[in-house]
Order: sequence, then C-alpha cells, then structure tokens
Amino acid sequence: MRHSLPCSCAAAGILAAASFSVKAEQIDAADLYNLPAADVVILGELHDNPAHHAHQAIAVAAMEAKALVFEMLSERQALRITPELLASKEALEETLDWEASGWPDFGMYFPIFLAAEQPAFFGGALDRDDVRRAVSDGAAAVLGGSAALFGLNEALDSDEQALREAGQMAAHCDALPAEILGGMVEAQRLRDAAMARAVIAAVAETGGPVAVITGNGHARADWGIPRALAAAAPELTVLTVAQFESPPDGNTPYDLWLVTVPAERDDPCLAFK
Repeated sequence: MRHSLPCSCAAAGILAAASFSVKAEQIDAADLYNLPAADVVILGELHDNPAHHAHQAIAVAAMEAKALVFEMLSERQALRITPELLASKEALEETLDWEASGWPDFGMYFPIFLAAEQPAFFGGALDRDDVRRAVSDGAAAVLGGSAALFGLNEALDSDEQALREAGQMAAHCDALPAEILGGMVEAQRLRDAAMARAVIAAVAETGGPVAVITGNGHARADWGIPRALAAAAPELTVLTVAQFESPPDGNTPYDLWLVTVPAERDDPCLAFK
C-alpha cells in the first residue's frame, strides 16, 4: 500500500491546520547545514520533489548521521546495502528492486545514501500484506505484543480520528469509500510505529544521530513517528523538519519547515478517474 505520491502532498496541507503544541519555525535551505542537535532528525518530503531530496542529503551530511532510516526500504532491503553497492547507483537500484517499488526516480534518492560517512542503513517499510491487514484488523492486531509499547492499543481521540480520515480522503482525491477510511488511518499508525521501531534499533546499534527519510505525514510532531517514539523511547530527543511547496495555512505540526519550488507533475487525481 504505497502513498499516492502527489496526492499525499495535498493531505499534508489540509492536516497542517490541526491544533498542536509544537512551536513551528520557518527556515531556509541554508539552515539545513546547521540544524539543532537531536538524537533523531526526521526529514520530511514530498516524494516526487527533487529539491526535497537534495535538501535531505544536505542535512544528513551536515548532522553527520550515524544511521539512516528509510520509509522506502524494508529491513531486508536495508540489510543488502554494502559499501561496494554504494559505489554504483545502478547496482544499488537493482539490488533494492527500486523500479518495482512504486517510489519516484531512484536518482533523486541516491545522493542521500552517500551523504553520510559509512552510516548504518535501516528500513521502516512493512510487507504489503501486513499493511492490508492493518486496514481490515487494526494496527494493534498486526504488531501484536509490542502494540502497546507504541500506543497502538489506545483508540484515537474522536476529533483526531475524524481529521485523519478526512486527510486520507483528500490524499486519495476523494475517491475512497467512506467505510475504508478508518482502516487507512490504522495502516498509517502501523507504519509510524514500524518506522519508530527501526529508529530505536538504529540508535541502539549506532548511538545516533539518526536521520529518517520519510513523507511529511509521517514526520508530523503531533501524531507521526514522533508520537510512537515518545511512547516507546521517551528518552530520545526528536527534531522534525517538513518541506512544502507553498506556505501552509494555520499551525504547522513540525519543529521546522521550509518552502521549495514545486515539482512538475501531472494532475495526481487523474489516476483515480
């Protein structure tokens, strides 16, 4: 179950109007060379925007990340990465079977892999069958005994639930049946927890700092990966950075955010027609 790439961007803008306690600050691209220190830096993106990936590479290098967690990779894929593979974009792309993954052009992501000096790589992606099961059975059912560690055993506040369901509908161009929206939110919660689990493993193995490469929705300081980390590893300090293509309306649920030139793209909703 992959994000609808440009459509998820629209949802990020709608959901940014939610109330939250983070004091957001707008930054410029130059500020990525000197981000505040944190154990975990979550670098949000719009998946198909090349500028966002270039900025992520800058931040990863500047913070001297000891580990990288990719939303786009499974744990099995991350374990296949070797120094020899990093010497060739084509070899790494083939080994990761990127073309079949549904993610945008690997050329945008490749510089991120090279940005840090000999980092450890971790994957936060789940098997598609697990994500589908979260839609039907709930995130807690999939994660099992560790669900409570990440707060998945607790139902969401009704206002948040409604807002998140509206965001899922907007992210999919109002083309989803209403009865599946709750399940889509559960899938999102599961993926947040899975990436948080990968972050915790990365910190344990390397000591950090850890950079997380993910979409803006998962980077949200109020209910994305940071919420799962706050539940499971409250001792970790977390910094969230979002990247937009236009200034967001209202409050913005990230520590830092910046605006870039929009990517060229076709109407994303055509795929749903």
